[in-house]
Amino acid sequence: MKTSSSCIVLLLLASCRQPMANQPKYQPLQASSFFADGRSARPLPAGTVARGHLNEDSALSTGKANGEFVGMLPVPLTRGLLERGRQRYDIYCSPCHGKTGDGQGLVVVRGFQRGPASFHIDRLRAERVGYFFDVVTNGFGAMQDYSAQIAVRDRWAIVAYIRALQLSQNARLTDVPESERNSLSGGEPRR
Repeated sequence: MKTSSSCIVLLLLASCRQPMANQPKYQPLQASSFFADGRSARPLPAGTVARGHLNEDSALSTGKANGEFVGMLPVPLTRGLLERGRQRYDIYCSPCHGKTGDGQGLVVVRGFQRGPASFHIDRLRAERVGYFFDVVTNGFGAMQDYSAQIAVRDRWAIVAYIRALQLSQNARLTDVPESERNSLSGGEPRR
């Protein structure tokens, strides 16, 4: 009998709530009678700097300026940027978009029903660079967003590499400086 009553007492004690569970606190955006403005959430002090990501340059962080997609890269175009873009593109983009940007990556070849459009169609060749940045950042159609996986500067590197892919598949002889044309070899040049 003593054992069963001891078990009941232990169960009752275990089921009691601790005072810490009932701490006074405000839920997000809850009203408050403590502050004169009636809000529990306090405004940020003037001059507060964001912790983590300070998006001071909207063209760099969003691909847009004044609500429109930017037409020029907001980062310097260098060989290193293109190399980084190729590396990131191969990791994140080529499984669906293919190594050349033709929309025939391994995922598509192995049965994904609706693959991405080729980067070489007229509509995408005419798009501004900010559009590609926005798609990598926010996703498009069946494509997920990559804002958590790919850093802002790496997204711009990918965009620069996409432009290089577009140029590589649609180049004309007139795009090559005259001093370099003699060094070209191979098939019939495009006009």
